Amino acid sequence: MRVFRGLNHDGLAPASAVTLGNFDGVHRGHQAMLALLKSEAVHRHALSCVLTFEPHPRDFFAERSGRPEQAPARISTLRDKLDELDRCGVDQVVVLRFDERLARQSPQAFVDDVLVRGLRARYVLVGDDFRFGAKRAGDYALLDAEGTAKGFDVARMNSYEVHGLRVSSSAVREALATGEMERAAVLLGRPYSISGHVLHGRKLGRELGFRTLNLRFPHAKPAAHGIFVVQVHGLADSPLPGVASLGVRPTVEDAGRVLLETHCLRWPEALGPEAAYGRRVRVELLHRLHEERRYPSLHALRAGIAEDVEQARAWFALHPING
Repeated sequence: MRVFRGLNHDGLAPASAVTLGNFDGVHRGHQAMLALLKSEAVHRHALSCVLTFEPHPRDFFAERSGRPEQAPARISTLRDKLDELDRCGVDQVVVLRFDERLARQSPQAFVDDVLVRGLRARYVLVGDDFRFGAKRAGDYALLDAEGTAKGFDVARMNSYEVHGLRVSSSAVREALATGEMERAAVLLGRPYSISGHVLHGRKLGRELGFRTLNLRFPHAKPAAHGIFVVQVHGLADSPLPGVASLGVRPTVEDAGRVLLETHCLRWPEALGPEAAYGRRVRVELLHRLHEERRYPSLHALRAGIAEDVEQARAWFALHPING
């Protein structure tokens, strides 16, 4: 899969089948759409292309209005989203910066500049609630008319349901916010996970007796938050059981910086104490134990972590890792 930042690249496909959206989480509804897109691309001798936006348009409008609290919680980092799109077999992804110029662009100009000249679209697939252009003035009917006039086919995919539940990024966010990790996994088609490179931290975990792997979550509002039973991929031949905190560390920092701090319940001796730094790992969040807590002292924090570790061990005793 090739990834492009913007449209001014010689390597973009000469003909593409395009779907566009934020694809936060790349859930099962997205996956069904991408499967259809790939099939239509083959029929048209084109490459499958996902057009996505960074920042999320709702992030942009929340910031512009001075109400950052209205921005949606983020399910995936951009890197994780790209990994999942790659896993779904997409040929190319174009990440378009959502800025003032794009926000003010008319639907017709978006079709001309982005879909026709930029992506050379032969086919465009959208969801049933698709809107585009300045003030969301463009809808499916307008896009279909533009396609007829400018030589590309347009199709719309209805909502995707699992066990009678409509699959959407909003539904995934709701499940993660309430700690329903099994429901989130059903909607996503896989356990919810966060990946990244292991960073050096303050080494406070070592002082407390619980060494941690630190990953930065680059968005201020993660969809999930709290203390979780997890398993870690990327450090050994099989996943490692652990317990993790995802949040702002209210006892020791509370500076608004979001970290995923993971303590592995067993550590591979062959890895050594320092070899994890710089490695890219993926942490699956399997079960939420509780929300983040502000402890009155480091002594109380140490006791709290010890209790979380014991709860994680008890959970794994009932839910063994299968590898």
